[in-house]
Amino acid sequence: MTDEPKVDKKIKPILEVRKITRRFGGLVAVNKVSFTVQKNEIFGLIGPNGAGKTTLFNLITGLMPSSEGQLIYEGEEITKLRPCRIAAKGIARTFQNLRLFGNLSALENVAIAHHIHNKTGLIKGILGLPPALAEEQKTFAQALELLELVGLAERSQEKACNFPYGDQRRLEIARALALKPKLLLLDEPAAGMNPHEKGALSELIRQIRDTFNLTVLLIEHHVPLVMGLCDRIAVLDFGQLIALGEPEAVKNDPAVIEAYLGDE
Repeated sequence: MTDEPKVDKKIKPILEVRKITRRFGGLVAVNKVSFTVQKNEIFGLIGPNGAGKTTLFNLITGLMPSSEGQLIYEGEEITKLRPCRIAAKGIARTFQNLRLFGNLSALENVAIAHHIHNKTGLIKGILGLPPALAEEQKTFAQALELLELVGLAERSQEKACNFPYGDQRRLEIARALALKPKLLLLDEPAAGMNPHEKGALSELIRQIRDTFNLTVLLIEHHVPLVMGLCDRIAVLDFGQLIALGEPEAVKNDPAVIEAYLGDE
């Protein structure tokens, strides 16, 4: 069941993972994993703790080098690119462990990420020249729009460290969106959320996909959320891909039930 479904070969996927492998000494954290992600898809990555999911995200975003294999993004190999180059090409992510600037406001957290697209340059910004000031105003206006999208606009001036955990998760999503990605990677976005917040998050992810015409790849342990949200799902176990397909097929796959779902 790990074979890729048949797709129109004229439509190139936004991301191709080709036999990607990552070794840590004698431990193989990700072992020859291959799959594709289609444009505008919400693609889920699930599996037990230690299955290699976050390691795979780190490989895709350049935070660690692969031992073997290739990563192809929009037809271009990105396997050996640095994280800043990968981000500039349109891949953004959130983290399993939050990486917000706690002593900065929510607005400042989002605006900082947006600066990757500013064009006036450091010197004009330091001198406070009119083009830089105008661009800075535009940056904060767009940051506020993203905060409104995730439901945090009314708290834009509050420090990030004062936000509840679920709101910090949404703030991190807003910051990732400020990079204007084409491919958004979400690492356990529902962690720490109650059932109501998880339902709202599902709707938010769909809204983000539709509003920005982007593709979402997410890691998530909350199985009902993944099954109800994702177009396709890949399942990892001990670093290997054991299942790939639409939610209903994955949910009923014996290998997945044995390795991960159990009686769920």
